[in-house]
Amino acid sequence: MKLNSPKDLEISEGSRVFLRCDFNVPLDEFGNITDDRRIRMALPTIKYLLDNECKVVIASHLGRPKGEINEKYSLKPVAKRLSHLLKQEIIMANDVIGEDAKQKAQNLKNGEVLLLENVRFDARETKNDEGFAKELSEFGDYYINDAFGVSHRAHASVEAITSFYDKNHKAAGFLLLKEINFFYKLLDNPVRPFVAVVGGSKVSGKLQALINLLPKVDKLIIGGGMAFTFLKAQGYDIGDSLVEEDLVDEALKIMAEAKRLGVKLYLPVDIVIADKFAEDAMVKYVTFQEIPEGWMGLDIGPASVRLFGEVLWDAQTILWNGPMGVYEMDKFSRGTFKISHEIARSHGIKVVGGGDTADAVARAGDDEEMTFISTGGGASLELLEGKKLPGILALEIDK
Repeated sequence: MKLNSPKDLEISEGSRVFLRCDFNVPLDEFGNITDDRRIRMALPTIKYLLDNECKVVIASHLGRPKGEINEKYSLKPVAKRLSHLLKQEIIMANDVIGEDAKQKAQNLKNGEVLLLENVRFDARETKNDEGFAKELSEFGDYYINDAFGVSHRAHASVEAITSFYDKNHKAAGFLLLKEINFFYKLLDNPVRPFVAVVGGSKVSGKLQALINLLPKVDKLIIGGGMAFTFLKAQGYDIGDSLVEEDLVDEALKIMAEAKRLGVKLYLPVDIVIADKFAEDAMVKYVTFQEIPEGWMGLDIGPASVRLFGEVLWDAQTILWNGPMGVYEMDKFSRGTFKISHEIARSHGIKVVGGGDTADAVARAGDDEEMTFISTGGGASLELLEGKKLPGILALEIDK
């Protein structure tokens, strides 16, 4: 697979570049950005274009406005933060492809940045509409996709738009190239021992990733809510813990396949259980064989943390995707945060899948210790499943 990087494009002073970023950042109730990592990760590509005195038009989405203009999902807070990070004014359009955006793009000077309003304010974005994509393409003679977090979506600003650029006028941004490089190298030629830590609430969401990872890893740690489907498959009572009854057979197949391949598979040996799903719940620590009826497992216990820590200590490559429990509640966050600390302490390559896992690492204060933290939860999961992402396929120049 060959992709252009921004350095492969013949851009120069005055070149018009349409840049798709992923500025889908979390906001608090007052509209303040609580984590600007996705904006910071896009800076190398933006700065490269500005250093070359380009006229840069940036498009992004924020949240799910469902094709309607909604001030709650406006990119204005992003423009403010981007301006602060770049130390220059960001021109903000009041619409996506309306008169205001077109006029501001027309008046853009070399080395200036125009941020369009949320592309999902137009319903045609998520429908991969060709007409909408064509109008977006008129903002730039060159197209760069630096939005890994949406590259698994066939959307107008991600996939359809690429048909309006030949191979010499489209590229993957530095962040997108970095994401692809880490995940492909990780899966194709990892430094061993290679340990995958997979968590999250459901097996269904990670089933294909588990199947794809098994032949590639040396050890597999399974935690989070999905562990209960595996414990149930082994015949243990799991009380009221989350379980996917229809995937019990699949869990048995995964365990059998791990055994056949010589992959060591680890499940929690003790559980933090609660009498209800709430912050004020009564809590007990029990072994995985002792979950009483009416109680549910919401985190891994201290013995599991120690066991998983020993599994991780000699790892040369660690991939972590999915928390170990309901880390959003303080009472059930300890297992996830301690595993984060264990992974951070490791001397190997540490790659963290995006979404909840990236959020958990940030909350644990370990983000600086990780080798790479992906900006895309769904996109990184689909890469782990062995899928080709439409946004990346559309940029290939050797098809």
